[in-house]
Amino acid sequence: MSRLIIGIDPGFSGAIAFLDIEGGLLQVMDMPVWPNTKGRTEIDHGGLYRALELTPYDAATVWLEQVAARPGQGAASTFRFGQGYGAIEMAVAANGHAIRYVTPAKWKRYFGLTADKGGSRALATQRFPAQAGMFKRAKDDGRAEAALIAAYGASQK
Repeated sequence: MSRLIIGIDPGFSGAIAFLDIEGGLLQVMDMPVWPNTKGRTEIDHGGLYRALELTPYDAATVWLEQVAARPGQGAASTFRFGQGYGAIEMAVAANGHAIRYVTPAKWKRYFGLTADKGGSRALATQRFPAQAGMFKRAKDDGRAEAALIAAYGASQK
C-alpha cells in the first residue's frame, strides 16, 4: 500500500492536501468551515474528521504547520484560532494518524520561499501541474501551502 502524507495549512482559510508519495498529489481541499450563530467562521469538526478518514489508506502521516499568535492579534481572535488548531489536532488523533509539526520558516526555507503567498502558489503550480487550477486565485494560497507542506513532509525521512 502506498504511503500517504497529509499537509495542513491551519486556519479558517487554510487547506488540507493529500499526497501519495508513489502517485503524487491526490487531492487538495479547503478547510471545512461553517458560519456560527454570530456569523463568524468556525472549523466544521465533523467535516474535518470525515476529511481525514482514509480509504484505502489505513493511516497517514500528517504534517501540520506549527503556528503561533501574531503580534497585534487580539485575544479573541487568538483564542478562536487556537480552538481551530486544537480541533485539527484532535481530528488527526481521532483518526489514528501520526502527526508531525513544521514551522512556516522551516518548510519555506526548504523550498527557497519567502513570506510572499504568490511564490507558494507559483511553486505549487510548478510542482503539481495537474492540479494547477487549484492554485490560480490569490485566495488559493492556503491550498498551495498545504500541498507544499505535504511535499516537505514527503521529503523527510
